[in-house]
Amino acid sequence: AAARGCGGVWRRAWQRGAGGPAPAPRGQRAVACNARGGAVPAGKSGLAPWVPVVGLEIHAQISSNSKLFSGSQVQFAAAPNSLVSFFDASLPGTLPVLNRRCVEAAVMTGLALNCSINKRSLFDRKHYFYADLPAGYQITQQRVPIAVNGSLSYSLCIDNKMSQMVTKTVRIKQIQLEQDSGKSLHDDTRNQTLVDLNRAGVGLMEVVMEPDMCCGEEAAAAVRELQLILQTLGSSQAVMAEGQLRVDANVSVHHPGEHYGVRTEVKNINSLRFLAKAVDYEIQRQIEELENGGTILNETRAFDSKLGCTVPMRDKEGKQDYRFMPEPNLPPLILYDAKSLPANMNHQQVVNIDWIHERLPDLPSVKRAKLVERYGILPEHGFTLLNEDGLTEFFENVVKQTQMKPKKVIGWILNDLLSYLKQHSLTVKESPVSSFLLADLLNLLEKKEISSTAAKQVLAELWKGEGKTPFEIVKEKKLELIQDQKELEQICQVVIDGQENEVIMMVLG
Repeated sequence: AAARGCGGVWRRAWQRGAGGPAPAPRGQRAVACNARGGAVPAGKSGLAPWVPVVGLEIHAQISSNSKLFSGSQVQFAAAPNSLVSFFDASLPGTLPVLNRRCVEAAVMTGLALNCSINKRSLFDRKHYFYADLPAGYQITQQRVPIAVNGSLSYSLCIDNKMSQMVTKTVRIKQIQLEQDSGKSLHDDTRNQTLVDLNRAGVGLMEVVMEPDMCCGEEAAAAVRELQLILQTLGSSQAVMAEGQLRVDANVSVHHPGEHYGVRTEVKNINSLRFLAKAVDYEIQRQIEELENGGTILNETRAFDSKLGCTVPMRDKEGKQDYRFMPEPNLPPLILYDAKSLPANMNHQQVVNIDWIHERLPDLPSVKRAKLVERYGILPEHGFTLLNEDGLTEFFENVVKQTQMKPKKVIGWILNDLLSYLKQHSLTVKESPVSSFLLADLLNLLEKKEISSTAAKQVLAELWKGEGKTPFEIVKEKKLELIQDQKELEQICQVVIDGQENEVIMMVLG
């Protein structure tokens, strides 16, 4: 079952675009994206370039022990319907109790994304009817969300060149708290659908990004940066493979100076690679459809990863009436800062925005800058270290245990270790070569006990995971550099003696 997005927010955003010409800055962004090959620069008809417009709605599962409005435990892959309270099942007479941890996580995320935190936000009921939504409505924040008007800066490579990176910014329209739905499990063999309510009521943060992007590469880079921020904050584990971060992409195309085109929404994308492919495919599909005289339907589509294309799910031409209404069982959510906090208030019973702000950890952008400054590496190296899970810790552990300079260590990490891991589809944690073993190898190289060619041979042996140390492999393969001059002279003499004809020819020139 999908996490249902705030269609009204996106509808208003695209209506603003449709009310007049597209703003110049977005056209400039599209041109930059086209230069990287992210979208088709011009159509077959030779008309002006197409300007793709991409916006995102991201549902991040809040990292909390219990659900948003009930005390039920949150656990991935638990037995079906084993984590369902009376409230989750929507039994009559049950009432919601707001989870403080979820509120603090949303505030923390809003502050990290440069949002304004609303000290007074409201909860609403959004009505729709699915088997995995027992109440017939979702509790969300339609009117006044907890955070608004933020921004997210992210970096991406030009033409896949790490040495050519650009930084872009996407505006954050809002962050809202809401419930997740349950999960419908379709059994085609028995022609039936089973419902698992373990996920029903789990706390979500919906992050709505304005349509400031123009291709799949930008969308994936923005979501990856958001994912790193959420994981750094601890507000969400954001593991896409476990459904903790789900993306809906809104895509349209138009010519420069024209109104925004009709948008389509690609729902529930659960991987960064699929997100980039889905957005780029949908841009290309819309361009080809329009140039062949067709029209774009305002519809919801899904990305088929096996076929590499988007397929229709349902159309949106008939506007769905969610019948939003204030949630009668929840009062306004009141937050405080240092100035507004009453003197006689128990600090443990309120959420203090300033207290949370003071305890924010270093965000990924700050961590990258510190890596560059501390180790003297290039900015693109810091970008790669942060973007690969566990690679920063691996690099720093190697640096601590080796005499080699960090600038040389980073080369071995990125060129040898990372390329091997990607080639074999392994994570850093799954690497058969530990930071200790790599540091041990680099120490042998730094002490000039082996050559760089021999070091690569040793590393190739270490990948086999046979439990041998670099020193043992060097001895076994006789890869040591010979330091004794007399021994070297003897070896040279043996070679010369065995090649008399070649020696005579060299002497005669």
